[in-house]
Amino acid sequence: MRLWALMHLIPKRHHLRLFFSLKYSSSAKRGGRGGRGGGGAQALRSPRPLCGAPSGELRAQGTLNDASRALLRHRRKRRPAISVPGPRWSSAPAMSKRKAPQESPNEGITDFLTELANYERNVNRAIHKYNAYRKAASVISRYPSKIRSGAEAKKLDGVGAKIAEKIDEFLSTGKLRKLEKIRQDDTSASINFLTRVTGIGPAAARKFVEEGIKTLEDLRRNEHKLTHHQRIGLKHLHFYICRYFEDFEKRIPREEMLQMQEIVLKEVEKLDSNYIATVCGSFRRGAESSGDMDVLITHPSFTSDSSKQSRLLHQVVEQLEKVHFVTDMLSKGDTKFMGVCQLPDKEDGTAYPHRRIDIRLVPKDQYYCGVLYFTGSDIFNKNMRAHALEMGFTINEYTIRPLGVTGVAGEALPVESEEDIFDYIQWKYREPKDRSE
Repeated sequence: MRLWALMHLIPKRHHLRLFFSLKYSSSAKRGGRGGRGGGGAQALRSPRPLCGAPSGELRAQGTLNDASRALLRHRRKRRPAISVPGPRWSSAPAMSKRKAPQESPNEGITDFLTELANYERNVNRAIHKYNAYRKAASVISRYPSKIRSGAEAKKLDGVGAKIAEKIDEFLSTGKLRKLEKIRQDDTSASINFLTRVTGIGPAAARKFVEEGIKTLEDLRRNEHKLTHHQRIGLKHLHFYICRYFEDFEKRIPREEMLQMQEIVLKEVEKLDSNYIATVCGSFRRGAESSGDMDVLITHPSFTSDSSKQSRLLHQVVEQLEKVHFVTDMLSKGDTKFMGVCQLPDKEDGTAYPHRRIDIRLVPKDQYYCGVLYFTGSDIFNKNMRAHALEMGFTINEYTIRPLGVTGVAGEALPVESEEDIFDYIQWKYREPKDRSE
């Protein structure tokens, strides 16, 4: 029976799952791997080339993409209308009208929860505790009024009894015994410090500490033990400490982030209006302050099928250097730039702090998966990936793929917006401001 005939026998919401099941079960029965199919599906080419598909399956893949798009259009018709942000150059236009950022009334609580989270991840490698502390900190940071007791905090989703006890202790004494003990432990302090070097994770940091390598100078004396990536990270950290450490330790108020976004998007559009650029991270989720600026860019001429097009990234960096926004380069590859930026001086002549900026060039067909991933939060991403698996899909920062009956991921599905990804896994779309879990 033809696939389109089968669609009349089952509810519409299951059409896409039927296609994937038939596609991969039939592939398993046929066995073997052939070459690429004929040219019948060239106009319906998926974001990635169909490599090693069984003979005669390319046309079915084209039909699958047609069905995918039809299903997405059908679901969008049923979805309640939402306000669409302005031009694509503004990653968070509705947020740009916010008042100047105010400090969180519970900053002391969120700070100690974040410090505990980093300790559990870097030193104890207890990811479940790390996630618990991070979630509690995120929830409390959005609480509009000052928390007066652990009992009040416990009413919030994500704050349990043990965290509530710590909040009571902090509110009554101004400190936390557990944190005081951690700060006095040389091993914990050294591991936390070493993990600030790009390329050194908790396991590698612990190993270095066990070998007596605990400080920046120790790392420099033992540079021969470092990987190439770790040596670059060491160079960056030394650069930070010598020149920009104090600036980089300061949070970036949202008001500054909005000015920085305006400069980046304006200069990118000036180069070529076909560029698409988005400022991601906690800023896109509406945070009142950020640690750095994380920009994703793409261009219609660059896809995952293309050869490298580093000029698309390099000319953006050069343009931002030309207007004196980017002041220093830490590293520059074909698809990622890491550097330092600074806003023009204030009207009274006062200089703004230097800030960290990363710019990533992403293939157009992978762009919205990347935007979703780098917007976060990490807990939201984790929950979304878990839901996707339940619905028979796998998601990462590059693609969304259907899982076959054997659990093997299939070809990447076409994605033209973040909403497409939510639609594939039948999850209600959530605006970036609602993803800070």
